[in-house]
Amino acid sequence: MSDPGDRIPEDMLAVEISAPGGPESLVPVRRPIPQPGHGELLIRVAAAGVNRPDVMQRAGGYPAPPGASDIPGLEVSGSVVACGPGIERFKLGDSVCALVTGGGYAEYCAAPEVQCLPFPQGYSAAEAGALPETFFTVWTNLFERGRLQPGERLLVHGGSSGIGTAAIQLTTAMGIRVFATAGSDKKCAACRDLGAELAVNYRTEDFVAAVKSATGGKGVDVVLDMVGGDYVQRNLSCLRPEGRLIQIAFLGGAETELNLMPLMLKRLTITGSTLRAQSVASKGRIAAALEKEAWPLLSARTIAPVIDSSFALADAAQAHARMESSAHIGKILLLNNKQDS
Repeated sequence: MSDPGDRIPEDMLAVEISAPGGPESLVPVRRPIPQPGHGELLIRVAAAGVNRPDVMQRAGGYPAPPGASDIPGLEVSGSVVACGPGIERFKLGDSVCALVTGGGYAEYCAAPEVQCLPFPQGYSAAEAGALPETFFTVWTNLFERGRLQPGERLLVHGGSSGIGTAAIQLTTAMGIRVFATAGSDKKCAACRDLGAELAVNYRTEDFVAAVKSATGGKGVDVVLDMVGGDYVQRNLSCLRPEGRLIQIAFLGGAETELNLMPLMLKRLTITGSTLRAQSVASKGRIAAALEKEAWPLLSARTIAPVIDSSFALADAAQAHARMESSAHIGKILLLNNKQDS
């Protein structure tokens, strides 16, 4: 079912990866419009988030899973312009944001209905486009896998990233004490402004010593880490007994030499996950939890996405260059025809 008034064209602007490489390998092309399958919506994309997995895919290190679009982009926002069979909730014209397995860097994107959420009250398409990938990741890792509870202490590495800014705000709003690391004094100030009670510039200070000092030597209950490498051992040192280390990326390397004695002596848990490979049903369950727990906080503006910058869809290479510079604080977005900023 589609809306004839929306005049869906035969093809669309999209950004493809011409070959594994640098930002210049992102090339604007014309592609056929995707067709929504059973239980899927076709979204006219207003905004698409730019995320580290997109950069990894472009460089050749994170291929799309079987059946997924080769077009990068894991989150979009926009309006529903067509519905596949079996749609139960949304209708033509609804404003939605969605987590997708690929295809976000385009004017149109198909998404499973259960992975779509309405815009929080009063949100622009740009703001809504900055939500899915970060909030799905934060929720499933911290509150489901990490069993984070009010009153506990959390250390967030990369606190000024899209993931970090979402994690600091959401957990602070839910009664968790948050510490963060970031790569400059400016970024540390941004983390504190978002609710972190301690922000450590990892370039000038030892975060293990800082965390131990701030907690009277006890450490934190949960560490959310996207670095890996030699951070793993240091993260174990930061954890108190029964603590949990959650790994969501390996920017510092996926391999490291590890002394496992602290794992046994402090009864620690190391876990981690990716979203992309999980089933539609699993992502739908996360979406339902977010709508219940996080969407009211977003609608009330108790928390809100931090948007660093936005680029036209055709300028995706510039957006990736911005991300790889690590100068950004918060989310980087691609906007279709600058429809919503």
